[in-house]
Amino acid sequence: MTGITTDINTAWGELGGDPALVSRVSTVARRGALEARLPVRELARACVGACALAAAELGALRGGLTEVPGVVVDDGAVATAFRSERHLTVDGRAPVTFAPLSRFWRTSDGWVRTHANYPHHRARLLDVLGVPDDVDAVAAELARRSSAEIEGAVYAAGGLAVALRTPKEWAAHEQAVAVAERPLVERERLDGAHARVLPPVDGSPLLPAEGLRVLDLTRVLAGPVATRTLALLGADVLRVDPPQLPELPDQHADTGFGKRSATLDLTADRRTFEELLAAADVVVTGYRPGALDRFGLSPRALAERRPGVVVAQASAWGAYGPWGDRRGFDSLVQVASGIAAVEGAAEQPSALPAQALDHGTGYLLAAAVLRALTEQSREGGSRSVRLALARTAEWLVHGIEDGEDSEVGDAEDEAYEAYEGPGPWLAETDSALGQLRYALPPVFFAGGPANWARPPVPWGSQPAHWV
Repeated sequence: MTGITTDINTAWGELGGDPALVSRVSTVARRGALEARLPVRELARACVGACALAAAELGALRGGLTEVPGVVVDDGAVATAFRSERHLTVDGRAPVTFAPLSRFWRTSDGWVRTHANYPHHRARLLDVLGVPDDVDAVAAELARRSSAEIEGAVYAAGGLAVALRTPKEWAAHEQAVAVAERPLVERERLDGAHARVLPPVDGSPLLPAEGLRVLDLTRVLAGPVATRTLALLGADVLRVDPPQLPELPDQHADTGFGKRSATLDLTADRRTFEELLAAADVVVTGYRPGALDRFGLSPRALAERRPGVVVAQASAWGAYGPWGDRRGFDSLVQVASGIAAVEGAAEQPSALPAQALDHGTGYLLAAAVLRALTEQSREGGSRSVRLALARTAEWLVHGIEDGEDSEVGDAEDEAYEAYEGPGPWLAETDSALGQLRYALPPVFFAGGPANWARPPVPWGSQPAHWV
């Protein structure tokens, strides 16, 4: 058995899928795609393959098919999509990915990485350091402090900074122990709601999520990748953001394909939110654990008001352990979990070739939603699914098989080719944002969609109600 099949089996098993269906997945393996010291390519294949299989399974159910359609995972499409935020251009302009203060910094005893893309996070970092918004001034101040001191002080102020750890150092951390004890995909049935009656779908392409309403309460990047995927599959996805926290424009555009975008102040207009919830089939959240509970948005509270709902949650560190209530991003989880030390060294850390924790977690989260909908149609029950970037990191470092090229090339159901760049998996479209170049979706099954039905719209430009 190749590493490809083994890793998809692992992901599919975590989703509660029928093991026999993995035979419906084939892979186009390409040398040079997502090259790294860690098995990033294998993780990406498994996450996208499991998501496509979940879509094909639900499509077969709703389309009245006697067999689940075949799934193809192409390394070229996957590698391009896992770097989608870097491939996006708007009227020829390259995207803004990381701000100047979001980077690795030397400290008195090692390294830290900060995340200061959002203005409020940048302000908190500078306030802790007591320096102006200047790279040299920040570097000088960080160089005289210890990594642990910086991590603690910045987090206490509501900012984002993480000390570099090796895998061994992270494994000894209380949060890492808590993460390792959890499944990759946490799934829970919340109540005894009646089985969901999914109306049949037909036509070409086959859209497994057609007619389903997804309330998207996420921020960059894992949650929006999940909801972007559900939009590809036909769902009516309405992203709702607080008006006082604008999203980063380029990242909103990259993850906004197929969606609508609105703003809503939950403290001032609770009635509108409750109207949205009453007609929602799925609610996806991407804020730090507990941040939305005060608005009655925990999975059980949502299920009480909307029986039969599927609630999907993505977080950085998991909703447990001493870091369970901390903010975080892919880049920071890479640093804490030892990934940055493995990809570089303790003396000079480096990053993965893509924000693979975000993207991988996003596709698994979408897969978990699709599988929950399939299970609901047979067993009923409101459902909760939950993933964490740190748990995906644990899988990447300790659980993924590092497939050898020779082994991949010998697999009977796989074509073995070279990855010569993203060109074949990029497309262009006009939009209200301008002329966009973007990465095509990697989730593909026979008869399914090959592209989103519509381009992204400007942030917060549409009303907060269902079509």
